[in-house]
Amino acid sequence: MTAPMSVPAAAEGPLWRPPPERVSASRLTAFIRTVEEAEGRSFTDYSDLHRWSVGSVAEFWTHVWNFCGVIGQRGGAPVIDHPGRLPGAKFFPDSRLNFAENLLRRRDEATAIIATTEQGRDREVSFGDLYRAVARGAQALRRAGVGPGDRVCGVVANVPEAVIAALSAAAIGAIWSSCSPDFGVDGIVNRFEQIAPLVLVGVDGYFYGGRYFDCREKLGEVARRIPTLKEIVLVSMSADPQPWAGPIQTIGWDEWLTRETNETIDFEAFEFNHPLYILYSSGTTGSPKCLVHGAGGTLLEHLKEHQLQTDIRPSDRVFYFTTCGWMMWNWLVSALASSATLVLYDGSPAHPDGRRLFDFAASAGVTMFGTSARFIHSIRKAGLQPRATSDLRSIRTISSTGSPLAPEGFDFVYDSIKPDVHLASISGGTDLVGCFVGGNPNGPVWRGEIQAPGLGMDVRAFDETGHDAGDAAGELVCATAFPSMPVRFWNDPDCTKYRAAYFDRFPGVWHHGDWIRPTRHAGFVIDGRSDATLNPGGVRIGTAELYQQVEQIPEVLESLAVGQRWESDERVILFVRLAPDVALDDLLRRRIRARIRTHLSPRHVPAHILQVADLPRTRSGKIVELAVRRVIHGEPILNREALANPEALDFFRDLPELAS
Repeated sequence: MTAPMSVPAAAEGPLWRPPPERVSASRLTAFIRTVEEAEGRSFTDYSDLHRWSVGSVAEFWTHVWNFCGVIGQRGGAPVIDHPGRLPGAKFFPDSRLNFAENLLRRRDEATAIIATTEQGRDREVSFGDLYRAVARGAQALRRAGVGPGDRVCGVVANVPEAVIAALSAAAIGAIWSSCSPDFGVDGIVNRFEQIAPLVLVGVDGYFYGGRYFDCREKLGEVARRIPTLKEIVLVSMSADPQPWAGPIQTIGWDEWLTRETNETIDFEAFEFNHPLYILYSSGTTGSPKCLVHGAGGTLLEHLKEHQLQTDIRPSDRVFYFTTCGWMMWNWLVSALASSATLVLYDGSPAHPDGRRLFDFAASAGVTMFGTSARFIHSIRKAGLQPRATSDLRSIRTISSTGSPLAPEGFDFVYDSIKPDVHLASISGGTDLVGCFVGGNPNGPVWRGEIQAPGLGMDVRAFDETGHDAGDAAGELVCATAFPSMPVRFWNDPDCTKYRAAYFDRFPGVWHHGDWIRPTRHAGFVIDGRSDATLNPGGVRIGTAELYQQVEQIPEVLESLAVGQRWESDERVILFVRLAPDVALDDLLRRRIRARIRTHLSPRHVPAHILQVADLPRTRSGKIVELAVRRVIHGEPILNREALANPEALDFFRDLPELAS
């Protein structure tokens, strides 16, 4: 069992409840009315709708297809082939569609993309211009010999060219795979070499934190190490672009598009599971696994999450702070399928200060503002008050993901960002290019809780024996098939790695690797990754619980806890990053231990507390507990390039304090 996170008593009520007029206008309400009329039944609340969605899987996903207006032929075969088989269930086996056609359904001159960088490179792209650019990009890829199933990769910033390149690939049935330009050469090659791409779209550099980083030498080395590459398409990000001749055929972005003349697209329809994206596991304990996601499943899952769970409507303006190396970029791009406008930002979210994203959201009229839990906690620690400095009237929804959002983060959103807003804490992953749990725009928001399981997702907590844990904490599993399960892993012809990743632990259900606890409000609390869960004395402890308490101490900026094998058991080791000019002394150690003992339990109290200058994290900002655990046990880290700051791992090797 785990000690519960700090949540209010039921009498305190929710932090927010949607007003009736908002509920009546939501896309979820419209969907419910459509289903009720078609199915001849009524739903009492979201939980009732959810029970129907996981009990009538074929009917539910058919209604999602119809309600969200998927462009394609659904076919006459059953909606699900082998519905009870996990893995093995296949959705819409007789259907055909084109992903890009669905995202390019709107072709007027209204704004499709609003983009800026930390250097203030402001641009807008209309829906019509986006369609025409993708038409030219698709033609340019065909000129380079790219066809259905071939791979196009990107080392790209979060700019309109990345969206155009990805949709150009999708339009002709090619597979898009991207990473952010801050990846090192080995990190890029470790990913793209596995999938043998033909074309690389890359930026010549990028800005971050007020500095410019030139990427041309990096791109050249990548091209030399991936022999299948035929062409580099270079997107200029610098104020004064310089000529550059790469080791293979290299062409500037503008020339690449303008040499093509065809501005219409004859969309070919592909099967539902036709490969669309290749994403990558974090790879902190080995080579990144290449996850192949299908066009139909990605489209349906994103339409459901956007319209039903996040209430994205036509002409909304959707922002998520992300890079092109995180699945949230793919999630964001799909908002075009709901006829919404993408709002893109590239650069540091804290340059020149923590107000930057909120000021940008205000000027762009953002309606859905997405960010990470880490960013919310960082601006809370900095004492910022966005509601006092930025005009945030347009925002209806704030979404948070990347790591668990602590109860204090919920408080901060409603106290210091906006009191009348739907706070949708969401959680899923690269594995499903979507979410298992997330928002319910028609329901209340309770402090520290993710609101609800995703529709169509039979999310449960399993105990160690593979049985339903009921209201207790346990392993996050999904007992129903869902369309956005990976089609396969690349270079895994017999699906051995695929089955081992998700289905070997609990046969017949998807095992995700998160430690989750249902709440009395039909929501969830996620306490971190279950494979990084602490286990002293056989009592499992979610790391998020520990961080929630430790980071309440003003001197502590961030913390990381791992379990160290010790005397046939496990003991907790805590690392803390402290505020400038603060040193970890015995008094501060006693305060940390006292808070943990008081607010959690004696089992949570760490055996050692050590100060670090930095904590290792992935490029999407997640702290990598598993990599630290491997280092302190003398085990190899096989893919340091998966980390944004791999040098931070060096501190944890051969620590004398951990020898006693």
